[in-house]
Amino acid sequence: MDEQPKIIKQGLSLELASFEPGWVWLVGAGPGDPGLLSLYALHALQHADVIVYDALVDLKILELANKDARLEFAGKRGGRPSPTQPDISRLLVKLAGEGLRVLRLKGGDPFVFARGGEEALALVAAGVPFRLVPGVTSGIGGLAYAGIPATHREINSIVTFVTGHMAGGNLPDVIDWEALARTSPVIVFYMPLTHLDDIVKHLMTAGRSKDEPVAVVSKATTADQRVLISTLEECSQAVRESRLKPPALFVVGPVVRLRDGLDWLGATTGKRLDPNPLEKGESE
Repeated sequence: MDEQPKIIKQGLSLELASFEPGWVWLVGAGPGDPGLLSLYALHALQHADVIVYDALVDLKILELANKDARLEFAGKRGGRPSPTQPDISRLLVKLAGEGLRVLRLKGGDPFVFARGGEEALALVAAGVPFRLVPGVTSGIGGLAYAGIPATHREINSIVTFVTGHMAGGNLPDVIDWEALARTSPVIVFYMPLTHLDDIVKHLMTAGRSKDEPVAVVSKATTADQRVLISTLEECSQAVRESRLKPPALFVVGPVVRLRDGLDWLGATTGKRLDPNPLEKGESE
């Protein structure tokens, strides 16, 4: 057994669990920025024998892996040939059975629209020990990098996260749009671009105002991040004209107005922030 790994800084010692041979660690890589990795995620990268990674994992994160680690791409992309979920699960079981330290590296958080639960259950069925390492999900971290909080005391005590497509690529058919529109002041859609027109139509039909502020955040937390601010009625056309690319988030609700005061990334390049962005929105 390896000696218990530690992180030591200024006399403080932090003990981390050993990454044992034959184990699979399901690890969230966060939305993109390597700085958002957890200590356990970095620890796993540095000790894994093989890394099975998703398409949404930023390549800069893979550069942090130990130089001897084998990289196995297992990314899924809509409309393109991709490994099936059973294929990925079988690969994890096989690699663990070979006595390897297997890092399953997933964008965002493994248990938020990432199929981590399916993979973990496959490991349970095969008797493979595993550890779950949460990551920063894009619906939180991506919005924060856009200067948009998921919640704000003066606006909402509820936020709803919705996937923009099912496993087969279709818009989920189990959404109660009227209940969603009525009860959740703020809604965050993951992977929305393919069905953005339909999402907008459903929300407005269910009673959301055509003038409601919305934002689309593309490639959140990366150097290529772009943020589009619009209204519910106009956002589909604005996205087409802007040619924003996935991965993207779509946030609906008055928290979008807070970007005028909280766009901290914009402030680093000279943007002047408004300390009272909600007052400005109410007066327009």
